[in-house]
Amino acid sequence: MHDHAPTGIRGAGNRRLLAISLAITSTVMVVQIVGAVLSGSLALFADATHMFTDAAALVIALIASSVAARPANDRRTFGYQRAEVFGALVNGIILILLSAWVAFEGVNRLLDPGEAEVQGGLMLVVAIVGLLANAAAMWLLSSAQRRSLNVRGAYLEVLGDLIGSAAVIVAAIVVVMTGWDQADAIASLFIAAMIIPRAIGLLREVVSVLAESAPKGTHVKEIRDHILGTPGVVDVHDVHVWQLTRGAPVFTAHVVVDDRVMRSGQASGILSQLQTCLSQHFDVEHSTFQLEPAGHVEHESHA
Repeated sequence: MHDHAPTGIRGAGNRRLLAISLAITSTVMVVQIVGAVLSGSLALFADATHMFTDAAALVIALIASSVAARPANDRRTFGYQRAEVFGALVNGIILILLSAWVAFEGVNRLLDPGEAEVQGGLMLVVAIVGLLANAAAMWLLSSAQRRSLNVRGAYLEVLGDLIGSAAVIVAAIVVVMTGWDQADAIASLFIAAMIIPRAIGLLREVVSVLAESAPKGTHVKEIRDHILGTPGVVDVHDVHVWQLTRGAPVFTAHVVVDDRVMRSGQASGILSQLQTCLSQHFDVEHSTFQLEPAGHVEHESHA
């Protein structure tokens, strides 16, 4: 007795947005690499490296999204939606590694300020182009990232790029106005400091999904109370809530009903009420209920 309604959170729409974002990111990455070489800016080069990492992450996200869209089969009965979680895991690790590299290079530049001369004017122009491109990519992904953990990983990386571009712009203005090239190294450290907390948050969410914890914001007690409030229901036990990926919660429970409900053939109506309750009040579209007469609980406990 269960509901197999599709979640509706996977499809060509997300893949199209990821593909457009990939095109934008790749184009700006090339511009930033050329600009970094010509200007001698570490912050701009770090931002370009982040863009390169984002391009790779978006490719991973596209592959994961395509795999997740494959239908369920007898071997993988839930389908391939967990592929998005593994894609997000890779994205989070990439972000951590990138941040460590940026921090290392930034400290080296601070310790040896004469290592390279920075051309602030060119650095400023390229950073503005990057800022505008990242803003466009974020706008494209802003809606889909609320429903897909994998798209959220890509969204967070673009957000890191946006912040990085803003930091590079500030550093470029300082270099142009004062000639203090170390502002470039400080911007690099700022980029690393902004990326790390977001990467950790993404990895934390991935771990929560893989550990099959209840989705954030889901209150099992409240769900149990709703079930117990259904006429004819006398008890509920073996309640489990987890998620396949962001936006795809799964719920199972054993529901004890009055013996008269079973005898009168009202079990089907109660099942429909429970599934509607989970779908409308808690956004759980895949719910499974095992309806049991009161005497079955005693038998189950002995078993």
